[in-house]
Amino acid sequence: MSSAKMRICHVITRMIVGGAQENTLYTILGHLRKGHEVVLVTGPSPGREGKLLQNVDFPAFETVELPNLVRELDPVNDIKAYFKLKEFFRERKFDVVHTHSSKAGIIGRIAARNAGIPVVVHTVHGQAFHPYEKGWKNTIYKASERFAARYCDKIFAVAQAMIDQCVEAKIAPRDKYMVVYSGMDTSAFANAVREPELRSKLKIPENARVIATLARLFPMKGYEFIVPAAARIIREFPDTHLLLIGDGPLYHGLKARAAELGLLNHFHFVGLIPPAQVHRYLAQADLLWHLSLREGLPRSVVQALATGIPAVGFRLDGTPEVITDGETGYCVAPGNENEVVEATRKLWLDPAAARRMGETGKQRVLEQFDWPRMADILEQEYRELLARKTGN
Repeated sequence: MSSAKMRICHVITRMIVGGAQENTLYTILGHLRKGHEVVLVTGPSPGREGKLLQNVDFPAFETVELPNLVRELDPVNDIKAYFKLKEFFRERKFDVVHTHSSKAGIIGRIAARNAGIPVVVHTVHGQAFHPYEKGWKNTIYKASERFAARYCDKIFAVAQAMIDQCVEAKIAPRDKYMVVYSGMDTSAFANAVREPELRSKLKIPENARVIATLARLFPMKGYEFIVPAAARIIREFPDTHLLLIGDGPLYHGLKARAAELGLLNHFHFVGLIPPAQVHRYLAQADLLWHLSLREGLPRSVVQALATGIPAVGFRLDGTPEVITDGETGYCVAPGNENEVVEATRKLWLDPAAARRMGETGKQRVLEQFDWPRMADILEQEYRELLARKTGN
């Protein structure tokens, strides 16, 4: 296979601190290291969810911010973004355009194909359509995804569940999809250790049992279950503390709710921390709760397992692909607070089993989710598609 340098453009709606964004960034790093020319096009990243590009120590690469590429449905901006992208792609003559996230994926794929880009691919990090969305919005999202799927050569997904959902929704035939698990720096998590000074700084008692959450403080991320479940666990196990890693619009409401319940001393709000520091905070925990109602493949669960701690999560989307029930933690019924509490009780009452689950999870994820592996798989797919399309 050719080893020639490729010109690659990644397009994503926002570069907030999030899983899809980290996935994209590690893909870029892998391809920069192989000598490819890589450009990132992104929309603005306002709000409390942070700007990922300000928090990473990566080699310099070209980044283009497109003000019209916005997350919300916005016909005027969407049309402007389409024409801007199409013009940009025509000028730069990329070999590959790889889109991420729903809005950038729809507009970017159509613009790239109409600009004559040889290889157009997309990654599904999570579905825009889901059971908790309004019916009319799901109809629009599915129709848009079906339309955009015609404009690309291959669709990658971070979990098999994403493919199954897309095929069931008739977005595209199954043979157009491929699972490429989301890569991350697993070694940092595997080597993370307890830090008494950090726990002291976080005001977590030395011998406390700690449940971590690692997610944006945002609707659909499960915080409506986390607070009441935590209250019940703390009543039975008063040495339990919650470590909430992340920020977002729910921050003040969650803090107020914890105060109302008299639990503010048990809740530790870390806020946004640089991605390169996440492993240090997870290593202070004994368990991860991941109670999102909408998920692609939960990076936070993979990171917790790589750190050697088990996880409790809802049995939906890609979560069961990393939480093997009873082996690396517990998968419970979506939205079922009672099952979250019961699973946590089991782990608190049997610390040896919890340690075994954490170690099992660590062994399973270290190789499967290492980011260079992800970047290599994608590079190979680009080359094969490019050879098929151009004969080179």
